[in-house]
Amino acid sequence: MPQIIPIKELKNTSEISEMCHKTDEPIYITKNGYGDMVIMSMENYERTMHNQTLYRDIQVSEQQIGNGQVKDARVSLAEMRAKYGL
Repeated sequence: MPQIIPIKELKNTSEISEMCHKTDEPIYITKNGYGDMVIMSMENYERTMHNQTLYRDIQVSEQQIGNGQVKDARVSLAEMRAKYGL
């Protein structure tokens, strides 16, 4: 379940850091009762960015397939072997 805290609690940085690492989920910060920021651990952030990059690459690949920009796997492997001396 997501953690939601008011912005005034940002003074307790060590406690918030511990919460980020303990739950492995982002913490939502509110200001005047409305969503304002999200805080997360570096590990969670890096994993999220990695997944975002992966999803973007899949989307590009699907667009290329839809546009007919495909190459036969055997031809592609042969080109890689020749290029890298495998």
